[in-house]
Amino acid sequence: MPSASAPGAARPVTPLGIAAGLLDGVLTRTSGALGVEDRADLERARRLVGGLEGYVASATTPASDSLDALELRTAAEDWRQHAAPGTPHLEQEMLSGHVEGALLGMLVRLTGARRVLEVGMFTGYSALAMAQALPADPDALVVACELDPGVADFARRCFDGAPAGDRVRVEVGPATDTLVALAAAGETFDLVFVDADKPGYAGYVDAVLGTGSEAGLLAPGGLVCLDNTLLQGEPWAPDDERSANGRAIADLNARLAADPRVEQVLVPLRDGLTLLRRAGE
Repeated sequence: MPSASAPGAARPVTPLGIAAGLLDGVLTRTSGALGVEDRADLERARRLVGGLEGYVASATTPASDSLDALELRTAAEDWRQHAAPGTPHLEQEMLSGHVEGALLGMLVRLTGARRVLEVGMFTGYSALAMAQALPADPDALVVACELDPGVADFARRCFDGAPAGDRVRVEVGPATDTLVALAAAGETFDLVFVDADKPGYAGYVDAVLGTGSEAGLLAPGGLVCLDNTLLQGEPWAPDDERSANGRAIADLNARLAADPRVEQVLVPLRDGLTLLRRAGE
């Protein structure tokens, strides 16, 4: 696992961002050693790869003031000081961010979702983005699962005073336990966003879709969104270059592609976002 970045200094964590950094390194190391055409081609490749994500963000509707403030607070926090026993490594790059938050909000609006489940909240950017998109219904709600109590408290402070912040219900503890409790209470959700521990994804998908006689947490016609399904390019890298997370995502992607219960599309947005629904609905 790479070291956490210093406050305000995010490291590249998407395939495009990593590739742009590699091209920067090649251009620096080969300064003066390449022919004019070779260097021009490398510089053009660097512009193509490195400029896309920034351009997409500039062409996307701006985030709300509350979301901008939450992002700034997350970037300013020194997550290297938040290492708690039994909790995952934390870093500011875990934030969903502007474009993905905008897409999730758009999906909430397009599907008419009233009840949203998030598995893996971190500081609450995506939860708040989806809460802001909920319909004007007093029962509309985002239920957000977060393992780390300290991070959950940080998110709650970000929600305080934010429009729609009171439409997020935070559930603290292992997500598997929370999902079992939600199912036992008969709760279902129109949209589910999973952005948690990667080896746990397969279990979360089963809990959402249901297995055997268990109905699952996804309402009829519901949509599931799985984050990081390109995981920094690891799923298609040689096996000896994959981390445990990369292997888990590669296995999940292969499993979903062969699963007759679902139909899905992997969208190459940032670090990959898979949209899936029950087949035939």
